[in-house]
Amino acid sequence: MNKLFYPALFYTAEEGGFWITFPDFPECFTQGETLEEAYDMAVSSLGLCITDRLNEGTDLPKPSSPSDIIIDPDAVLLVVKFDLDEYRRKHNSKAVKKTLSIPEWLNEEALALNINFSAVLQEALIQKIHQ
Repeated sequence: MNKLFYPALFYTAEEGGFWITFPDFPECFTQGETLEEAYDMAVSSLGLCITDRLNEGTDLPKPSSPSDIIIDPDAVLLVVKFDLDEYRRKHNSKAVKKTLSIPEWLNEEALALNINFSAVLQEALIQKIHQ
């Protein structure tokens, strides 16, 4: 369930740019000035709708088959890829308290230098993860 694919309808806006709807998520719509921006906005908007439903305990709809969607002559059908794990990493900044032990001398020297322990640990973990 980490990578999800949902069809989206991209319409050319009269004033320029694009507006987007999702047949499987009637509450989900967005827009963008260029096709690239519109697609990026579609991913973000889809992410909000998916995470809202998951947070509410609502099941996600099964993605419609593109061949089952009636396409308005003014629309283009594109399938939008959404990576739930990537989205959560990017948007979930909820802090988690951790208890750890370090040598007393290291603690004293770090305190004397006003080092932010949480920031150092986060930076080190991110570096270690991305090796």
